Amino acid sequence: MSHRRHSPPLRAAFLACVCALAIAGCKDASRTGQQADNVPKDETADEFIARVNREYKEMYPEFTSSQWLSSTYINDDTKLLAAKGNERFLTQLKRWLEQAKRFEGQKMSPATARAINLLKLGTSMPPPKDPAKLTELTAIATDLEGQYGAGTWCRDKSDPKSCRQLGDLEEVLRNSRDYDEQLQAWQGWHTIAQPMRGEYQRFAELVNEGARDMGYADAGEMWRSGYDMSPTEFAAETDRLWGQVKPLYEQLHCYARTKLEAKYPDKGSVAGGLLPAHLMGNMWQQDWSNLWPMLVPFPDAGDLNITATLEKQYQAGLNDLLIQENETMPAEREADIVHRAQLDQARRMTERAQDFYTSLGMPKLPASYWEKSQLIKPRDRDVVCHASAWDMNMSGDVRTKMCIKPNEEDFTTIYHELGHIYYDLAYNKQPPLFQNGANDGFHEAIGDTIVLAMTPRYLQSIGLVGEQKENQEALINSQMRMALAKVSFLPFGLMIDRWRWGVFDGSIKPGDYNKAWWRLKAQYQGVAPATPRGEEFFDPGAKYHVPGNTPYTRYFLSHILQFQFYKALCDASGYKGPLYACSFYGNKVAGQKFWAMLDKGASQPWQSTMRELTGNGKLDAAPMLEYFAPLQTWLKQQNEGRTCGWTVPAANPQAAQATKPAKAKPATGKS
Repeated sequence: MSHRRHSPPLRAAFLACVCALAIAGCKDASRTGQQADNVPKDETADEFIARVNREYKEMYPEFTSSQWLSSTYINDDTKLLAAKGNERFLTQLKRWLEQAKRFEGQKMSPATARAINLLKLGTSMPPPKDPAKLTELTAIATDLEGQYGAGTWCRDKSDPKSCRQLGDLEEVLRNSRDYDEQLQAWQGWHTIAQPMRGEYQRFAELVNEGARDMGYADAGEMWRSGYDMSPTEFAAETDRLWGQVKPLYEQLHCYARTKLEAKYPDKGSVAGGLLPAHLMGNMWQQDWSNLWPMLVPFPDAGDLNITATLEKQYQAGLNDLLIQENETMPAEREADIVHRAQLDQARRMTERAQDFYTSLGMPKLPASYWEKSQLIKPRDRDVVCHASAWDMNMSGDVRTKMCIKPNEEDFTTIYHELGHIYYDLAYNKQPPLFQNGANDGFHEAIGDTIVLAMTPRYLQSIGLVGEQKENQEALINSQMRMALAKVSFLPFGLMIDRWRWGVFDGSIKPGDYNKAWWRLKAQYQGVAPATPRGEEFFDPGAKYHVPGNTPYTRYFLSHILQFQFYKALCDASGYKGPLYACSFYGNKVAGQKFWAMLDKGASQPWQSTMRELTGNGKLDAAPMLEYFAPLQTWLKQQNEGRTCGWTVPAANPQAAQATKPAKAKPATGKS
């Protein structure tokens, strides 16, 4: 089971000013500034937060509407509106933060104190005090995201028909097993990031200046401060969690390398036991689900090929539409019908995901969702296809933005994105500053908790897979299918922000951006490029969340949290049995408990929200390890006698921290 990692829910993006924001219909900036500075003379802290909530909600729909346009209609006009709107919002945020200083050290209600802290930490793009630098920052931020969204690689620059965007190149990695074809697609996409390098360096300088203006050492320290614990404690917590799950990842890595070496003799691994980046079925090696045909443990133990079923559904729908045409069609008309068939299939897939949530007692999506969402790639313009969920007005106008194709990856992505949407709908009753996840990892974990409940039996019940055998081989197949999405992602969820933290604190110099990126890829993921990647490249920019300035550790946290949530909901549903076999589909008791957590939003520390659902206020990978215990035991048996682990190249300054190759120990039967 596979899905991409996604941008944060739109409200978080709004506060973060990650994406484009609008200026249409707004008042003159100088006049707005005069009004903003004329604050009530005897305003209390509680009154201040009430005013900020009111102003914030009033601003929100205009900004988000233009942000939506900048992602779904990429052109110079929407980029300009985005940059100016971004600038004005950050200017307003600076005013609010300056006004909040009046209340430092004063007594106030706990809710107000929390709201002021969230206001301070609510941006991943802290604004510099210098207005000229703020203008520069917002222009760069908008341009970087626009470059990513419009990114195109042309095999032959003189032939437009040879040009391909990310979705086309991902299809090559998903479906082709030709070594050279995959390498070309991988290298092709990474060329789109090369022009970003200079702008990103300047971007980092500007957000660091903004963070220092707010009292932080750098932007990375500011990011790590948003978890109801100190930045140092948070970094240590992520290290502790990685220590829990790393042995499981190492076993999966060893198994995958063995299969790749068999498939590609003399090319299936890179020196030191590293996995070749372009052979992992995913542009960033964050999800190995597309290698399922190669890595399936027992090919005859049951069919879990969701993609084949979805493709058949799409083809059947397309054929029905074509039959309805009683005359020979011009090519343009046929293209229209293909587009309609794609949209129909995308809607069917989304309705199926909605059904899981409504089976738990949650409401149906509003009619406006179906009218306004972007479900497939438009034929007439550039868009950001990176899947994301949007709350447009804090009052029920919710949307998803995707370019859905009939495959398993996109199918599970929809379940994930609707998790964001239902979180938005649940906490819409909260004051605006509390309309967010308990922490950013929570928002990413909601939909993925549902994905864990998409067991083979559930998939069989909705007609996506055939009858499933109930034996050890079928179990290992099911576990492997989930591990290729969940376990493979874990180190990737850490390394992106480890890179950015280093950029922000200066330990990674601009002249070493690419070198440091691949050092961390090797250290954490055990992957490497098959060909040299010097500093003429900027490979970090080929991943959306870097030019999009979206913090990424949230996705690592979500992979821990979702198993804790899943176990709690299985317990609430009354399920008895091994954790991996639980699906709470249709259980209203579990649904009520889930909804009760969602509607809290960010109104209290995440530890309290976590404890109310799970009984435990700490992050813990134990439920994940419990879930994958059968697979971990099996992997140890398969890897017995093999040289597992990997080394980072000797020239790498971080080599001492690398995982050393070692003979796999005999399996003990314990996870």
